Amino acid sequence: MSIYKSITNLAVGATVASTLLVSTASADAITLRGASMFDDQHAYTKTMMQFAELVEKAYEGEVDFDLRLNGELGDEGDFVTFLQQGVAIDYTIMAPSNMASFAPSIPLMDMPFLFRDLEHWDAALSSGVMAPLEAELLEKADIKIIGYTGGGVRNLASAAPIANMEELKGHKMRVMGAPIQAQIFSAIQASPAAIAYNEVYNAIQTGVIAGFENEAASIQNLKFYEVAPHITLTRHAITVRPIVMSGKTFRKLPESLQAAVLEAGSEAGAFGRDLESSEDGIKLQQMADAGQVILQEFADRDQLLKLVVPVQDAYAAELGATDLLIAIRSK
Repeated sequence: MSIYKSITNLAVGATVASTLLVSTASADAITLRGASMFDDQHAYTKTMMQFAELVEKAYEGEVDFDLRLNGELGDEGDFVTFLQQGVAIDYTIMAPSNMASFAPSIPLMDMPFLFRDLEHWDAALSSGVMAPLEAELLEKADIKIIGYTGGGVRNLASAAPIANMEELKGHKMRVMGAPIQAQIFSAIQASPAAIAYNEVYNAIQTGVIAGFENEAASIQNLKFYEVAPHITLTRHAITVRPIVMSGKTFRKLPESLQAAVLEAGSEAGAFGRDLESSEDGIKLQQMADAGQVILQEFADRDQLLKLVVPVQDAYAAELGATDLLIAIRSK
């Protein structure tokens, strides 16, 4: 069995996006196609590679993996569409906010200021507390969550320094597309705008926005420090990144392979959480030591926490998810 038929940056033919993905390389071998926005050194890509290895170990039949890197198959907005339609890709890792157009409640699991610390974050993801959101995503988008990775601590990255509430006020920044993201950052007096991820670099360079928010691995991998070298340590989120598979794909798999996928997804998620959470501080310090970024503590972080709680509560109430929010906070 071959774990990867190809990990490539070659252009994708038009047929890729118009054909169903669970295909057979031979009479017995199944090919699963994955996609990553990043190169082979990023934690998300390494996690998907680990997922493939674990599936191969657990499944007795023939299965191959075709993983495309560096955004070859588009951005996460494209991934959602492909997964929902059952075309172009079978599995990936993505931000919950990018699935909000299909499942409005799903961004709750990635809401800024939701987790107290890494211990709380890991306890919540390991507890099964997210099951209602998983069910909604499968029902409304036909996308199945098979594991959870993430662990990057998100901070503000900007062209100019931001040290306090006064400097944050009116700050034009990119946020992910889910409404709760804009609501949270509006509550802390920034000026958020939803801009496609692949447009962020140019938008900062041209002055359309003054910054964005992200974790260290992505800032380093995509060289965002070239246009946004000031990192303000707001520590406003610990990333939750579901490992997802198209429901259409999953249902076509043999039962034994479905079981292997679920087992591997859970184990790969734990692998990825440990990897990214341990790498995050290292990558941030690497950029600082190289003179690529300037780190800045935020003087009024306690005030940020007070401002966002009413927004979180109102968002959960609007979704009918108050009990879920309480359950996550209590972990």
